Amino acid sequence: MASWISMDEVCRLLDVRPQTVYAYVSRGKLEVMPDPADTRRSLYRADDVAGLTRRKKAGRKHETLAANTLFGSEPSIPTALCSFYRGRPYYRGQDAVSLARTATLEEAAQLLWGAAQPVDFSSAGAATSARAGTSGRSAAFTALARLSADGHSTRGRLTRVLHQEGQALVGQLATAFGAQPGRQPLHLRFAQGWKQPPAVAELLRMAMVLLADHELTSSAFVARIAASTGASLPACLLAGLTTLSGPLHGDASGRVQALFSEVERLGDDKVVAHYLSTGSPLAGFGHHLYPDGDPRAAALLALFEPPKVIARFIAKVTALTGLQPNIDVALAALVAHHRLPVDAAFGLFATARSVGLLAHSLEQLGVAQVIRPRGRYVGPMPDVHGAASAEASARSPVSDRASRPRAA
Repeated sequence: MASWISMDEVCRLLDVRPQTVYAYVSRGKLEVMPDPADTRRSLYRADDVAGLTRRKKAGRKHETLAANTLFGSEPSIPTALCSFYRGRPYYRGQDAVSLARTATLEEAAQLLWGAAQPVDFSSAGAATSARAGTSGRSAAFTALARLSADGHSTRGRLTRVLHQEGQALVGQLATAFGAQPGRQPLHLRFAQGWKQPPAVAELLRMAMVLLADHELTSSAFVARIAASTGASLPACLLAGLTTLSGPLHGDASGRVQALFSEVERLGDDKVVAHYLSTGSPLAGFGHHLYPDGDPRAAALLALFEPPKVIARFIAKVTALTGLQPNIDVALAALVAHHRLPVDAAFGLFATARSVGLLAHSLEQLGVAQVIRPRGRYVGPMPDVHGAASAEASARSPVSDRASRPRAA
């Protein structure tokens, strides 16, 4: 579908009259622009029309709405943290890509948490998060599990106290993933821990701000579920991060790194030919929320040149498939270009997204209701007759009388 389509095409796709199209435009549900070929006519954004078509097909049936709560394209939990508008992410109404050009992760956290005071991740407890001889995921998840076991419920505690605890948690994660302990912003501490110059620190800063939140992802949803039960902040964060660690979510950059290894070993031509001939998806290309390309990836990739073989591979895939690289490709390319630790991409993602996961957990505290979706049973019909017969037999005294000896 083209990016902009005519009134006739809109009416055909939505099965409505022009008056309804005008109403959609007036309510801000459909963007319009003059037709460059004929200024007397208008063109309408195809993505908006596609969204209206999906909502119309879904209808308002209870079962459809219930299924869409979990699996549909529309968010089911109100949030003021992150939204998408015209193919770009926004943090509390601020363009996240523009914010990432200058902001630190600490400043992004203050915005997302709605904190009254500046956020500081250099908590004294951060330097002791990792046990001797452990680092990375093992140290991060172990530390969170230990804190979760003894953590205090989020209920009945002041917001500023929860912010202080959240700061310590993010600081501990960063240290576990290799950031140098200290009082500096996290991107500088990561650069020091990975022995990188200030120029690379700037790339790490931008990457982490871009990754801080992404609306109601599966990990954010899980963190919110934990928060709705009154679980402790470390428990909420651990729930979210274990979900984030899946290869179809926050560890997708690991799949891209494996793909890059194939490219370096076999060459870009062979790898592209293999994937296209087998119809296998290429990890890291395309994103359902960004049909015109992931602006986070574009912003990050514009600041450095990936290794030549990887740059050729990205260009070739884009030319042959039309799919643009997403943030997972940008992260994997950043790790390859600057020879960062193998798990650096996930470490950056997990540390940055912990800010968003905590923001979702804190926001959920304002809702005095446990998140409890209903299951829609699709298995065998319950054997109610068999259960009733068994219950009746258990109550019957016949078997007891039969077993008693008769009197002489």
